[in-house]
Amino acid sequence: RAMAAGGRGWFRALALGVSFLKCLLIPAYYSTDFEVHRNWLAITHNLPLSQWYYEATSEWTLDYPPFFAWFEYALSHIAKYFDPQMLVVENLNYASHATVFFQRLSVIFTDTLFIYAVHECCRCVNGKRAAKDILEKPTFILAVLLLWNFGLLIVDHIHFQYNGFLFGLMLLSVARLCQKRYLEGALLFAVLLHFKHIYMYVAPAYGIYLLRSYCFTANNADGSLKWGSFSFLHVTLLGLIVCLVSALSLGPFLVLGQLPQVISRLFPFKRGLCHAYWAPNFWALYNAVDKALTILGLKCNFLDGTKISKASMTGGLVQEFQHTVLPSVTPLATLICTFIAILPSVFCLWFKPQGPRGFLQCLVLCALSSFMFGWHVHEKAILLAILPLSLLSIQRAKDAGIYLILATTGHFSLFPLLFTPPELPIKILLMLLFTVYSFSSLKSLFRREKPLLNWLETIYLIQLVPLEIFCEIIFPLTPWKWHFPFVPLLLTSVYCALGITYAWLKLYVSVLTERISVRQKAE
Repeated sequence: RAMAAGGRGWFRALALGVSFLKCLLIPAYYSTDFEVHRNWLAITHNLPLSQWYYEATSEWTLDYPPFFAWFEYALSHIAKYFDPQMLVVENLNYASHATVFFQRLSVIFTDTLFIYAVHECCRCVNGKRAAKDILEKPTFILAVLLLWNFGLLIVDHIHFQYNGFLFGLMLLSVARLCQKRYLEGALLFAVLLHFKHIYMYVAPAYGIYLLRSYCFTANNADGSLKWGSFSFLHVTLLGLIVCLVSALSLGPFLVLGQLPQVISRLFPFKRGLCHAYWAPNFWALYNAVDKALTILGLKCNFLDGTKISKASMTGGLVQEFQHTVLPSVTPLATLICTFIAILPSVFCLWFKPQGPRGFLQCLVLCALSSFMFGWHVHEKAILLAILPLSLLSIQRAKDAGIYLILATTGHFSLFPLLFTPPELPIKILLMLLFTVYSFSSLKSLFRREKPLLNWLETIYLIQLVPLEIFCEIIFPLTPWKWHFPFVPLLLTSVYCALGITYAWLKLYVSVLTERISVRQKAE
């Protein structure tokens, strides 16, 4: 509605502007993920399907679901026109100019799906707050928050990954559910799961919402579920979609008898509790407490220094982190913690239906709970909560405040991904631009309501500035750099973990204490 009323020009300008910026970032630093995807291009291009999930010439073996492997296979047929050498499996760490150009372009090009998804999400926004100035329209603010998202820009277009089109699939499925096109939304999400299985984190929100809104077709006057309205046809249709997509993806490997091999690649539980750089979640705080207790124990002679491995004290951020004082954590323990953390949000979605907004709240809480308590969580997974929360942030002041805390802290926690000097000004400038825009636009949107952040939250966020100055400028000049090289990462991870935990708790309190209005019950 708001989009249609002469609003297409500004959307096109935003999309073209960010695409131009992505092109400027082509020569920037790229991480080992660049080699990962080059290797997958080579594997899928040269080897028969039966060898895709067995090939191990490179340490970066294929560990995404089959749809992504087919996506790499399709890309490889274009890649051969740029530089056939990149498709040689044995050419490890091969990165000619043509290869870099092709891989970067492939990310920019596939982002068109993300741009389309953002457009559809903007169409779902209620244009109740009619603003005279286009810059103050909720749709415009949402388009900027999604298209120009700082985290997505640096993770995909500097660090190097293909999150753009994957988040495009997710946002498009969210938009379809908001438009009550339930089967399309379910199909898109099922396809997404077979592209990248990290989206399983938010599957409970989809499952419960579809069951509540699509499989049961009516509510009682008080908003409770009318059990007699259960539609067997609707459940069958949803089941068919999931089964067909899964059969298409995993069927060939089932026929080859390779399903256990594919699953062992997708879920490598042999990796440690934390990623090499601790994602800023509950386990980062847990590890930090363990380190502090160890140091205290050694000082007070409660612990025997000869029995503690040196790595647990100075190695800092290594994958196999051994806890010294606190109990060590198993994959099963993280699974149980995640399940318990997700449960209340799923209950709310079922017992306090609030339509699409309730679904989005549950989606964000599922993503955040998995981020907080998951096994071997990557710091990049925070985007799974930040992007859908953008949709909520333009609707209510309460959610806007939570968004500002989560986005600022979550994006800051991605800084260590870009550790090369030339990228330092780029990441700081982009982060500043995005953060200043988020604050000013949301503040003007809710100017009639109370401030979005209280003084304590504001002080916490301002402290990120001295933290960055210490980590990037002061610490490298000190002698500690050689003895405790992990300190900047540790400080960043632990400080950001506090903010993300706070945002998670605040959103939970907001959802659990919310009352349903009569109008919403009637819906």
